[in-house]
Amino acid sequence: MKEILILETGDNTSDTALTKTENKLTDEEKIRKIKYHFSEIMDTLGLDLTDDSLKGTPERVAKMYVKEIFSGLNPENKPQISLFENKYSYKRMLVEKDITLYSSCEHHFVPIIGKVHVAYFPGKNVIGLSKINRLVQYHARRPQVQERLTIQIAEAMKEVLGHDDVAVYVDADHLCVASRGIKDTNSRTLTSSYSGLFEKQEIKQEFLAYINN
Repeated sequence: MKEILILETGDNTSDTALTKTENKLTDEEKIRKIKYHFSEIMDTLGLDLTDDSLKGTPERVAKMYVKEIFSGLNPENKPQISLFENKYSYKRMLVEKDITLYSSCEHHFVPIIGKVHVAYFPGKNVIGLSKINRLVQYHARRPQVQERLTIQIAEAMKEVLGHDDVAVYVDADHLCVASRGIKDTNSRTLTSSYSGLFEKQEIKQEFLAYINN
């Protein structure tokens, strides 16, 4: 049975640590710089960069970092969130569960893999369902710690909705624990953020019942 670490976040926002010049370079310039430095890393490790299998690796890694797994560092990639009129006057909570999480631990740059569950109470508007997934992915695609990721998703949802009736629950495996160091493949980490109506115990329990069903 897996060991579970549960952390409940506070209400403060938490921003990803960025330099003042993080957006001065274009994606192409970032790729060129990362390609060069990753070549240096591979050379230092003693890998033969003239080998057919290895010679394209620095560029592949650079493109992957900039265009894929760290694309959330570029604010231009922030998704446009569509709101639709709540024509049916639906007043109960809406839950989007089991959103795939694939992020990277900022301490060792290895994967964080898991699921995100998001819930909110609609007011005059509801969010397009796929947009919640895109919002999660945007914040996940950067070096992260799970606590901060949980807060960032919650704060983004509140900003879009214009109210605080939001819950976020993250259940993830960390490969920095599983593949190195203690090499514990049985533990996973749970984090949560509850605000507005979700601070009421009965509402929180209803949400947890949905995601554990």
